[in-house]
Amino acid sequence: MSISGASELMSERPHLINVAYRLLGSLADAEDVVQETYARWYALSRPQQQAIESPGAWLTTVASRICLDLLGSARMRRERYVGEWIPEPLPEPTSDPAEHVTLDDSVSMAFLVVLDSMTPAERVSFILHDVFRYPFAEIAEIVGRTPAACRQLASSARRRLGTAPATSAPTARQAEIVRHFKEAWTAKDIGAVVRLLDPDATATADGGGRALAAPGPIEGAEAIARHYITLATLAPDDVTLEERLVNGRPGLMMHRNGVTGTVFAFDVVGDRIKSIWAVRNPDKLRAWSST
Repeated sequence: MSISGASELMSERPHLINVAYRLLGSLADAEDVVQETYARWYALSRPQQQAIESPGAWLTTVASRICLDLLGSARMRRERYVGEWIPEPLPEPTSDPAEHVTLDDSVSMAFLVVLDSMTPAERVSFILHDVFRYPFAEIAEIVGRTPAACRQLASSARRRLGTAPATSAPTARQAEIVRHFKEAWTAKDIGAVVRLLDPDATATADGGGRALAAPGPIEGAEAIARHYITLATLAPDDVTLEERLVNGRPGLMMHRNGVTGTVFAFDVVGDRIKSIWAVRNPDKLRAWSST
């Protein structure tokens, strides 16, 4: 392959990362998938490579199939996962944007959590068609179903999304609510925290057995407020809480001595926080080490 051909091949990497992250909810796993995809390309003989009409399409197909297999095995792994599982949070890109996941509504934490409730075939069919606009004929080759079956899978996925919480508030309003939450939390003002939460709000933490975290979701504004005020009371004096974008939405990052300990993502509906996701598993915070 010529240098220009190799360059064109590598130019597909950002697209593959974007596809794989949306399919898996893990940046680390997405990067592994892309590495394996390129390894399979270079394992082909020169005649085999030359016979492929569209290398970019071939790479996407292979990456999607690897993701489909991983999604199946992930369900078994999560049965053994300690505590709640939350998708890996993404920081705001700080270097070349081409090397990062595009931060749009399809990577918001609320969206990814609903995606995680889908079957592997539903998720692949929906993401490839509705997010990346692949035709069902191509998706069928990846999923191993007929185009009509893939259409039904995507439709089923949309129905799952239709049962998700209401549309999130505009970004500027979300940022304002998250800022007020931070201020009320650090001031240990339990009443103010309660007023910022939806009465039926939920708070979920993911420690993965690597960090202390509530074993299950905390439900209800008052219960969440009491829990978070307790955390603030027990936190060391040198812990810092900063406003950061998390998966493209206003969130918070807690760190101590330069080490990120927790990343908080929020779903703000109207003027209230509907959901809080706190990621504490250090394996999922590697991308935040330099932020």
